[in-house]
Amino acid sequence: MNGRHRVVVIGAGFGGLRVVRGLADADVDIVVVDAHNFHTFQPLLYQVATAGLDTDDIAYPIRGIFRRQRNAAVRVAAVTGIDLDRQTVTTTRGEPLEFDTLVVAAGTVSHDFGIDGVTDHTLPLKSVADAVAIRDHVLTTFEHATFDDQIGSELDVVVCGGGPTGVEMAGGLTELYDRVLRKDYPTLPVTKARITLVEAVDRVLGTFDESLSSRAEATLRERGVDVITGTPIASVDEGAVELDDGRRLEAGTIVWAAGVRAAPVAEMLGTELGRGGRIIVGDDLSVPEHPNVFAIGDIAVDPDRPLPQVAQPAIQGGKHVARQIERRLAGEQTETFDYTDKGSMATIGRNQAVAELPGGMKLSGPIGWLAWLALHLLYLIGFRNRLNVFVNWAWNYLTYDRASRLLAPSDD
Repeated sequence: MNGRHRVVVIGAGFGGLRVVRGLADADVDIVVVDAHNFHTFQPLLYQVATAGLDTDDIAYPIRGIFRRQRNAAVRVAAVTGIDLDRQTVTTTRGEPLEFDTLVVAAGTVSHDFGIDGVTDHTLPLKSVADAVAIRDHVLTTFEHATFDDQIGSELDVVVCGGGPTGVEMAGGLTELYDRVLRKDYPTLPVTKARITLVEAVDRVLGTFDESLSSRAEATLRERGVDVITGTPIASVDEGAVELDDGRRLEAGTIVWAAGVRAAPVAEMLGTELGRGGRIIVGDDLSVPEHPNVFAIGDIAVDPDRPLPQVAQPAIQGGKHVARQIERRLAGEQTETFDYTDKGSMATIGRNQAVAELPGGMKLSGPIGWLAWLALHLLYLIGFRNRLNVFVNWAWNYLTYDRASRLLAPSDD
């Protein structure tokens, strides 16, 4: 420690980046801790999983982001412990990190809700590695099917969860099957393959306006997706999903997009946790009885004002926390976090998306889709990534092709 106020930020997601950037001119030293050396643009993970984009299109090196920020350092390591009394963070590498202020922005992990078989027999979609695993699994399944004279349900897919991730995944898979794999594998019965979306509540995109939810479901059905709503999942076996009503959906690929819970780091604080294991915070996003500890984004919840687990609360929360740290250093009181709802969006594929904007404005169809494209390009980090994604989208749109469908060599 060199005597300057040290801020340790756990997590380099949307919230963590905004905290560090917001403190660029502050008289503090910052250490960013993340298990990976890159920031992931999670809203486009499904496009990696469906071969529309490659991994380096949606990921950006953390050190590159903070290369010119002299008061920021990066430690690539997993957090193994947090001691609030001693004000230290222990990681898998190096000595414990001492902190004056701690910001926890570690996000979420996939949650199986205690349903039997989910962990062992489904493919989650929460990380770059998850997205690549889904893409490789689908492509490998098709390759194996070319040697199989009796093809059953191997090419079928069940997507569990009808939120934005599940809807976008189902729509992306439909385009991949219909526009690309049908042509790549002319000897396989690709047109007979079933893609099924299962949602426990009575409609998909349950947080959206009902008219947009209905529009999204109708579009999915028009594009060949079997949509099952109002039916919880009872269990998952190898190659099959058992529904509460007794139906059994057999499939070679089962994607789990049904829910998340706070990352394990939340439990390391030893403070009170809310629903989904989220860290309970006050109105200024600090942890009660620990004013020098903040939690933001998906890993945090203010019980009096719960916010959706999407990018904007993390982005705005990160900016807010950076300001509060500076206010405390100046001897001022912290302020209440004032969240501005900027709306919600979900795409169902080519020329189709739904968007719910502030002021009650609703967009759908091609206009909603263009708005979705523009917003996601805007929030991507790095000019190279924006250019790559734009070129890939243009190529996919004009050629009906998906370029990112290479299988990595293995020792098998």
